Amino acid sequence: MAVLSKLQLLNSTLTYKNWSPAFVGIFGCITIAKIYSASFRNEGKGLSLSETVGSGDVKKGKTKASLNAEFFAKLKKLLKILIPGPFSSEVFYMIVIGFVLLARTIADVYMITNATSVEASIVDRSPIMFAMSVFKYFLNLPAISLINALLKFSLSELKLRFRENLTKYLYGKYLGGFTYYQISNLDSRIQNPDQLLTQDVEKFCDGIVELYSNMTKPILDVFLYVFKLGRALGWEGPGLLFGYLMASMVVLTKLRRPIAKLTVEEQVLEGEYRYVNSRLIMNSEEIAFYQGNKPEKQALMGSFNNLVYHLRKTIMFRFTLGFVDNIVGKYITNIVGWVACAKTFFDVNNEKFNEMDRNELMQELYNNGRMMLKLSEALGRLALAGRDMTRLSGFTTRVDTLMKVLDDMKAGRFEKAQVADESGEEGQRLMLKAGSGKLLAQDNMIKFDEVPLVTPNGDILIESLSFEVPSGRNVLVCGPNGCGKSSLFRTLGELWPVMGGTLTKPAKGKLFYVPQRPYMTLGTLRDQVIYPDTSFDMKMKGMSDKDLEQMLENVQLTNILEREGGWSAVQDWMDVLSGGEKQRIAMARLFYHKPQFAILDECTSAVSVDVEGAMYRLCREMNITLFTVSHRKSLWKYHEYSLYMDGRGSYRFEQIDDQSDQFGS
Repeated sequence: MAVLSKLQLLNSTLTYKNWSPAFVGIFGCITIAKIYSASFRNEGKGLSLSETVGSGDVKKGKTKASLNAEFFAKLKKLLKILIPGPFSSEVFYMIVIGFVLLARTIADVYMITNATSVEASIVDRSPIMFAMSVFKYFLNLPAISLINALLKFSLSELKLRFRENLTKYLYGKYLGGFTYYQISNLDSRIQNPDQLLTQDVEKFCDGIVELYSNMTKPILDVFLYVFKLGRALGWEGPGLLFGYLMASMVVLTKLRRPIAKLTVEEQVLEGEYRYVNSRLIMNSEEIAFYQGNKPEKQALMGSFNNLVYHLRKTIMFRFTLGFVDNIVGKYITNIVGWVACAKTFFDVNNEKFNEMDRNELMQELYNNGRMMLKLSEALGRLALAGRDMTRLSGFTTRVDTLMKVLDDMKAGRFEKAQVADESGEEGQRLMLKAGSGKLLAQDNMIKFDEVPLVTPNGDILIESLSFEVPSGRNVLVCGPNGCGKSSLFRTLGELWPVMGGTLTKPAKGKLFYVPQRPYMTLGTLRDQVIYPDTSFDMKMKGMSDKDLEQMLENVQLTNILEREGGWSAVQDWMDVLSGGEKQRIAMARLFYHKPQFAILDECTSAVSVDVEGAMYRLCREMNITLFTVSHRKSLWKYHEYSLYMDGRGSYRFEQIDDQSDQFGS
């Protein structure tokens, strides 16, 4: 009969009904393998990454991110920024999180033990024991709830503090000197610094705090459950689980290697998609005049399709990896836990279990089985922690790249690809080196001594420029588009490095630039005139609103005070003011700062000739020496010298003759 019952059991086990899930699983594995291989065989059928606008490092093949010594070195460098010191508030919150996680693990053990008591009282049909167990559970609910709430609060606060520290550090570098300008105009390594400074920093900080939490809790669980299970069942079972953990971590780490690279590429493509959208918004008026809906849609959807294609590939990879993760890190871990627990119960020489009746064995199995299950889950989470770490390595690489480029900007190391030459072949990468030219500070003097005008992408506009302008001698700068006027002023303003020769000029604060489209800052009407000074700076200079009103009178704009509601009025000044009003505000700003030299770049094109003349005469009275870009002949009388650049590498610097047309030929 015993043999017959075993045969019946085996027969029922082998029936199609019991094995159908296994067949479905095998069929699913085959299907996943086919889809996965087809997905990567089709790579390249969509738009390639090199076809996207400003794909940056993706195009250059520099998206290297993986779990190696380099990653941990980068992470160590970033952690020094996130955690200022051993006695900082960040360390305090990390300790709090550790203690709360330990308390949560102890609470889990209590919940397991109490749940076993509740269920045992139900099986024993003991109302008194049931009521006492439920009452004990109820009394501990506030403490358990507090632990959970405190954990969420501490994690959120730690994320915020990490983000605050890293953001302040990066903006300190980004807004130091002209780095914010140079990183976009003199260097081609980072296409979307705004995304790195905002989205990537946030994701990096979230990722590192979640990794700390996700690893600390399982580690605490492992130590606590191993201690309890080792005393109850022996050390062989936990040892078996540890062995499986090490093997599974090796396997899963190798399988997850592509995640880091996919994460970096995803952030680059997200940045490109945002860039194309912001570009459409910034140039909407011009695009509308040209009715450029179709090409703009094509460009926008091209960028979006690149992102979608990459995300779909990433989803497919994560789906396949998740399938393997669940099997290796979760379900097989449970099986190993069952085997480890069963070995002890199957041991006929175990005197402790031999002395127990069936009910006591059930309670022991239930209690230890749940702990073993929790231990296996903790070990499984540790095995899967590599997934979070691999993704974190992608964001670590992105943030570290930004820090490296910011440091290079400060040191004057720029990388900009050359444009194609006349033969159509792309030139070699040009390395702009700080120090190849000399920059000397001297008041009341601007002197170019054999200084080449070179664009960041390698175009040589003028091989050697030499002229001298003392204070009080205004210069009119003329020439066709692309001849080097803007390059001259960017070099003067120290936005571009001096690539050779010697440039002598006053310090930065003594040279002022007034563009054709003046920048209007956020803030009050007063802020528009005194920019970039603050109200405190204005008071320190001994200036008052009465003085500012006189400056508005000089540019014939006092009516704006009554119209907009006084100096403290806050508006969107870029939209509220007309083109001519913005130009006159910019000239009032020039009179406020009273620099030694000023660059006027078509800055009075929207102002009437009489108002323009009054402003030029006032500049003369205030001893502000001007470099003016303008084609108005009415301005010649306000200048002593002319600088004409023909756009073919030649220039003329000479004194203006009022009786002749200096720029006619």
